[in-house]
Amino acid sequence: MFKKIHNSTEILCIGEELLSGNTLNSNATWLAKEFSKIGLRHLRQTVIGDDSKNIQKFIKEASKRCNLIVTTGGLGPTPDDLTKESIAKAFCSPLIEFKAISLHIKNQFKSSNSNIPISNFKQAFFPKDSLIIPNPTGTAPGMIWTPITDFTIITLPGVPFEMKNMWNNTVIQWIKDNITVDEIVSTKTLSFTGISESLLADKIRDLLEIKNPIIAPYASLGEVKLRITAKGPDLESANNLIKPILSELIKRTGDKCFSKNEKTLAETIITLLEERKETLAVAESCTGGKLGDNLTSIPGVSNVFKGGIIAYSNFAKQEILGINKELINHHGAVSEEVAKAMAIATKEKLDADWAIAISGIAGPSGGTEQKPIGFVQFGIAGPNLLNSISVNFGSHRDRIEIQELSVMRALNELRLILLKKA
Repeated sequence: MFKKIHNSTEILCIGEELLSGNTLNSNATWLAKEFSKIGLRHLRQTVIGDDSKNIQKFIKEASKRCNLIVTTGGLGPTPDDLTKESIAKAFCSPLIEFKAISLHIKNQFKSSNSNIPISNFKQAFFPKDSLIIPNPTGTAPGMIWTPITDFTIITLPGVPFEMKNMWNNTVIQWIKDNITVDEIVSTKTLSFTGISESLLADKIRDLLEIKNPIIAPYASLGEVKLRITAKGPDLESANNLIKPILSELIKRTGDKCFSKNEKTLAETIITLLEERKETLAVAESCTGGKLGDNLTSIPGVSNVFKGGIIAYSNFAKQEILGINKELINHHGAVSEEVAKAMAIATKEKLDADWAIAISGIAGPSGGTEQKPIGFVQFGIAGPNLLNSISVNFGSHRDRIEIQELSVMRALNELRLILLKKA
C-alpha cells in the first residue's frame, strides 16, 4: 500500500538515452536544486525508457504517493516521444488539439522558412483540462495537468535550456500560486581543497550531528564541498540558522576553504588578482594547457591573464622559454631548478606579475624510482618571490587525474601565497 506524504514531489526523467548512459541526466540535478529553493519536499527521482506501459504504470503508482510529479523528456514529434500520450492513457483521458499551439508551431517554421513536418503537430495535443506551458525556444510545449484530486503532473522537454526557460517563466509562479509549502529551505555551499573528506569530517564531527541545519559533505577529485541546508518558516529564519554554523566551519578549517559562494578555484584566483590589480601567466608541460583552459573558461579573465605557454618537450622549454639545456640535462625536466626557471622565464616573457610553471610525469610511462608516475614539480614566480614545491599524486592515478590534480594544486598554491600577502 502507498501512503501519500503531504507536499511531496517526485522527478521522472524519460528517455532511452538516459538509461544507456549516453546522456548525462543534468535535468534532475537542476530541478532538485530548484525544489529546494522553493521548499518543495523532494522524495524521489526516477529514470525510465521510452516505453508507454512503463510510463503509465509509474504515473499511476506515483499518483498514490505524491502530490506533484515533474517529468522531463518525451515531448518531441518522433514516434518514441510518448510522455503525454502515456500519461493521458494512465487516466483514460483523450488528447485534443489545442489550436493555439498548432498555430504557434506553424509560425515557428514559417519564420525560419522551413517546411513543417506533419509529425510536429502531435505536439499540439493535450488532455482537455491541461494548462499549457509555453516553450519560447522550441516546438514542444509542456503542460500542467491535475487528472485526479491532489495529484498534479508537470511535463517539460528534455532539452535542458528549454526546460529551464519554461520552469523559470511559467512553472515557478504556478507552484507559488497553487502549492502551500510548510517550510522554506536555504542552502549554502563551502568549497575546500588541500584536505581530504575524512579529515574534514573529523574536524567538524559534532557539527555533522546537527539536524537543522544539516551539513552534508561531497567529495570530488581534489575538492570537498560542504552543503549546509536549513529549514525555517521563512527565508530569513532559515538563513539565520546557517550563519553561526558557517562561521564555525570557517573558524575550524581556515584557509582550506577557498569559496563560500560556489566559485571555482580558478574564479577565486581571478578575484584575488583583480583585487590586487595584478596579472598572471602560466607555463605548462605535463598538463598540456589544462591550467590555461581552467582560467580562460571564466568570463572576464582577460583582465588578469596574460597568456600561457605549453612547453611540453625539452626542445620547447629551451627554444621558447630559454631554459638552459645544461640545467635540464643535469637536474631533469621535472625538477625544482627547471620549474623555477620556467616560472621566471614566463613571468618575464609575458610581462606578468605572477607566473606558474608545471612540469611532471603524468604517465602511464616515464616514471623512475626517484621520480615515479604522479610526481609533479611546481614553480611560482612573483614580486620578490620564487617558490617551488614537489608533489607525488601517486602512481595509482591515471593520466587525466594527475593532470587535473596538478591544475588544482597549482592554483591553490598561488591562492595561499596571495592570501599571505594580503
